Formats: sequence, C-alpha cells, structure tokens
Amino acid sequence: MNSQANTLSAHSQIFINDQSTGQELLREADCLQLNRSGENEKRAGILLHEHLTDIYINERLTMKLVCIPEHLPELVTGRLLTEGIIRTAGDIKAIYICEYGTHARVYLKDTVSKAGASGDFVELTPTCCTGNHILNDDFRTGQTLEPVAPIPWKASWIYSLADWFAEGMPLHRETWCTHSCFLAMEDRFLFQCEDIGRHNALDKAIGYALLHEIDLTRCVIYSSGRIPTDMAEKAIRAGIPVLSSKASPTREAVELAKQYGLTLVCNARRDSMKIYAGEPPV
Repeated sequence: MNSQANTLSAHSQIFINDQSTGQELLREADCLQLNRSGENEKRAGILLHEHLTDIYINERLTMKLVCIPEHLPELVTGRLLTEGIIRTAGDIKAIYICEYGTHARVYLKDTVSKAGASGDFVELTPTCCTGNHILNDDFRTGQTLEPVAPIPWKASWIYSLADWFAEGMPLHRETWCTHSCFLAMEDRFLFQCEDIGRHNALDKAIGYALLHEIDLTRCVIYSSGRIPTDMAEKAIRAGIPVLSSKASPTREAVELAKQYGLTLVCNARRDSMKIYAGEPPV
C-alpha cells in the first residue's frame, strides 16, 4: 500500500488508510569479533530493528506484534484470519495504520465484541518467541478448523520457490536475522516478504492474498522456518493446500496436516524435498 494514502485495497470492500512512512529497518552497531586463534578485531555490523505494533479491533487493544514495519496492512489482515477473528477479508470494513506504524486500528463489519468489564487477558505467545501477544479473545469467532481441499501439485513448483529462496532476501543478506515467506499459484510467483518471526511472514503472505483477492485454495506457500502445529494451523485456517518449508516439521504438525488434508513438504531445497503429509506430486 502507498504510504500516507487513503485508498481502497485491491479488495474493493476494504478501506485502507496507511499513514506509515519508511520506518527504520536497519541500524549499524560495532562489535568485537573474537577468532579461535586468539586474535580479535573491531567490526561494524548491521542489525535489524525490532518494531512494536499494537492492533486495536473496534477500538479495543487486542494484539501486540513484534515485527518489522513493512507490509503492515498485510500482516494485520493475515493475522486476523489465522487467529479466527475473520473468515474472509470481506469481514473488514477499514484498516488504519498510524504515521509511525505503531498503532493499527481495524474496524470489523457486523461484529459485537464479547468484551466485558473485566478485560481479562489471554496471554498467548507463538513458538517463535518474538514477543507477539494476543491480549484477549473478544473478537474470536469460535470457528473450528475445516479440512483443506487438496490439489494436484508439481515438484517443480516447490523447486522454483526453493530457487527464489536461495537467491536471498535483502534484509536477511544484511543481517541474517529474518524469516521469509513466498506465495505462488502453481508456477506463478506472486509475493515475497520478510519479518523477524516466521509466523509474521506467513501472515503477511496470507494477508497479501486476501487484500488482492487471490484464491488461497489454489496457492502454495514456502517458508524459511520450521513448521510446528501453529504454523500448520495457520495454513489450514487460510485454506492453503500446499505448505512447504526449507526446515523441518514437528511430529504434531505432521499429524495435524494429515488430519486436515494439508500437503506438507519440508526440508525443501533446490535438489530434494520430503513429503510428510499429502499425496506425492503429479
């Protein structure tokens, strides 16, 4: 989205007011490098800047995200879906991102908050341990996971994404401190993003598809990070049929993928891959 712009998203029903300007992503830092030989030398390095965004839903503080301030509308939209707060992008009336990217305000359509006077917190932290927190469950719909509709897929799609990943992402090249996520439909590359945590990166890819009215049930995702159950659950909730990763899954994630029809392809490199759940490629 353009900064400092009041626009309709590519999804014609959502008004997006993204006032955030280019926030600092990187900063230099000096360090002392110690070598095994006993020698040491001063070095200058590039570090990633941690950014905090508070998400208000219908004026109620609901989430705190530690992220990088890129693709914030996509991150917010994807997170709302994968947390079961919305079912489709059409449930969102408007998204406002402040000038500094520290406050995101989301207005939902036809949603009544369950918030009572107590305002009790439900502190949930994902397994990437980046400091993300869900502060309450007032807007969760209670929707259960639904099985994914599998699609015929080709190994060449995954190898192409692994090739894209091997080319490197700009922030990772500078810092070695980000995870990345790639979105494709069959062999057509659609979107790539980076973030501190792999959960955020996946949510950005999902949010991009929602805001651009891309049919996620026909898409393939490639992640740089390991796949525990919460990553697999995000893909299932989004209806993504094929989730692939450079890294490994947990046993529980594999069982969840099998239960809900998710094709799970991990340890996916440029020369090989392992299929843990789902049918082999055509």
